[in-house]
Amino acid sequence: MKKLGQTIAVVALVAVLVALPSVITVKYYMQLFILALIWVIVAHGQNIIQGFTGYVSITQAGLMGIGAYCSTLFSVDLGCPVWISLICAPFITSFFSLLVGYPSLRVKGHYFAIITLAYNMVIFIVLTNFSALTKGEAGISNIPRPERLLGTSINFDDRTAYYYLVLACAVVMTALTALILNSRVGRILLAIRENETLTAAIGIAAWKFKLFAFVMSGFYAGIAGALFAHYQGFINPESFGVAQSLDAILAVILGGSGTIFGPVIGAFAVIFLPEYLRFADSFRLIVYGFLLVIATIFMPRGIVYVVARVWQKISNSRSKTA
Repeated sequence: MKKLGQTIAVVALVAVLVALPSVITVKYYMQLFILALIWVIVAHGQNIIQGFTGYVSITQAGLMGIGAYCSTLFSVDLGCPVWISLICAPFITSFFSLLVGYPSLRVKGHYFAIITLAYNMVIFIVLTNFSALTKGEAGISNIPRPERLLGTSINFDDRTAYYYLVLACAVVMTALTALILNSRVGRILLAIRENETLTAAIGIAAWKFKLFAFVMSGFYAGIAGALFAHYQGFINPESFGVAQSLDAILAVILGGSGTIFGPVIGAFAVIFLPEYLRFADSFRLIVYGFLLVIATIFMPRGIVYVVARVWQKISNSRSKTA
């Protein structure tokens, strides 16, 4: 019965998102939804290493930047078709994740978080100072959108068409996350989160699965970065700093760490909440930070768990009255 309810909720959510462009006529709100869906992918990647495995990584935005610049340089400088650039970006990002993850995952806890923070800072510095390749702080403009699919008239220069592209990617990556969680690999990742020493003691090579989680988080970030770059049409290093990595962590914590739908809710909260606080003007970030602290104190397990508990209480009350 519980799985049936979850399935109905998923179908209803996807149906609402599919019908959204016909309801929203303001381009500004459509842009926010596109960015939120891109951040759903980012948050899912963060959730694999943080929520499933228990290792807090502060380099998700840096990896997102690698994917964004790879796809951009492939399409702009090398003249590759955008679809090929989009496909290559996550694999290149995964390769970088493998290189930095192998030595980094030998440490645990706060030490791992500090190392990944340093990686994000290094990536940001390289993107800023390697101006011969990345154009530095000036950034890269005129990044093309994907070409029309063969045999179709879909033009991704249109905002609505790009929205459906990002929505399709977000749905696929959410489904992939669910498959990972419900597989043997997912169960081992959860075991590592709960007790890594015991997991290793029963003969499981924990470091391999931790490395898998970190590489997969990079894969997700690479896809999101590429989609972000080709949607914005312009990128510079400011979009891939430590602050954005902290937003990815917050999205997981706010929504519900270690869940499937937590990152979805958290990603929308991270994108929409600052925008709706613009009425506070110069105090916007202070109010935003205060709300995050309050949410962390009173909802330590995230919004998903609060909604689940409320729904359970409603179901229990209905069953008692029936």
